[in-house]
Amino acid sequence: MTEDKIEKIINMYQNKQGILIQLLLDIQRELNWVPYKAIKNISEKLKIPISQIYRIASFYTGISLNPRGRHLVRVCAGTACYVRGGTRILDSMENKLKIKSGETTNDKAFSLETVNCLGCCALGPVIEIDGQYFGKLNTEKIEKLLKNYN
Repeated sequence: MTEDKIEKIINMYQNKQGILIQLLLDIQRELNWVPYKAIKNISEKLKIPISQIYRIASFYTGISLNPRGRHLVRVCAGTACYVRGGTRILDSMENKLKIKSGETTNDKAFSLETVNCLGCCALGPVIEIDGQYFGKLNTEKIEKLLKNYN
C-alpha cells in the first residue's frame, strides 16, 4: 500500500521542473516521513541523483528522513520561551513521553522536537502539537494536553 502511495505521488510530478521540495513534502504529508524507498523511486523515475535528493531532504527541518509518530510535538526553545520556563516544559514533555527531543515513542504515537522559535513569543512558553499552538504553559498543563492526543 505504501509503495502505491509513493508511486502515485511521484507520478503527479513527472515532466515538471523545480518540484523536488514539494514532492518530498507531499510524501511526508502522506507517510509522516520520507523513507529511503521513496527517495530511490524519485531518483529512478525523475532522473534526480540520490545525493541531490538527500541534500534537499536533510536541509529542511520540515522533512524527516526518520519515522515520526502520529503526533508531532514541537517545543519552542527561543529566547522568550526560554526565559519563561521553556526548558521546564521540554523536561516535562520528555518525562511524560519517556523520550528525548529528536526521538519518537516506541508506540509511534509521539515525536518530540525542539525548535528555535514558533513565532508567538508573547505566549511563551509555547508548544505546537500537530500544528495547534498552546501557550502560557506550565508543567501541570502538559499532562492534560497529552491526554487529548492519546
